[in-house]
Amino acid sequence: MFISPAYAQTSGGGDFLIQLVPILLMFVIFYLLLLRPQQQKVKQHREMVANLRRGDTVVTAGGIVGKVTKVRDEQEIEVEIADNTRVRVVKGTVAEVRARGEPVKESA
Repeated sequence: MFISPAYAQTSGGGDFLIQLVPILLMFVIFYLLLLRPQQQKVKQHREMVANLRRGDTVVTAGGIVGKVTKVRDEQEIEVEIADNTRVRVVKGTVAEVRARGEPVKESA
């Protein structure tokens, strides 16, 4: 009664697609600026942890600096933080490898 018939009419499907483009554009920008760099950072950390070896100087997430004395298994390493003071550390908590150690010499 009070609404004119012109307002009640719907336009074609093109209007919906035009409204959908900015939303899709936001998802693409979100992926490129947030998700992709985070995935690359996680991949680099995983590679760094996988390549730990004896003699590397590491920094843990808690801020402890030490030298890797033994790679126990896939999950743990042994780190010497002072003379005759060794602690077992979960590999995932290693935040940084400061200096690479010598490769282990294999005995023939």
